[in-house]
Amino acid sequence: MSLRLLAALPFIGILLGVPFVNRTEPLVLGMPLVLAWIVMWVVLAAVIMGIVYRLDPVNRLSGEADAEVRP
Repeated sequence: MSLRLLAALPFIGILLGVPFVNRTEPLVLGMPLVLAWIVMWVVLAAVIMGIVYRLDPVNRLSGEADAEVRP
């Protein structure tokens, strides 16, 4: 259940967060706040999906099976 919640965070952050940061000021690294928010969540989504992949027990088991087959 916690992996599903973790995987849902980028979806929630982008879709539900954008209406709250939908303004042009302040600028973050020269980008309007809403664009910086979306860029931040795209990067965080990649990191979060990597964490979900590592913590998923199905992927852990398949990785161990591949390691045993190789000479």
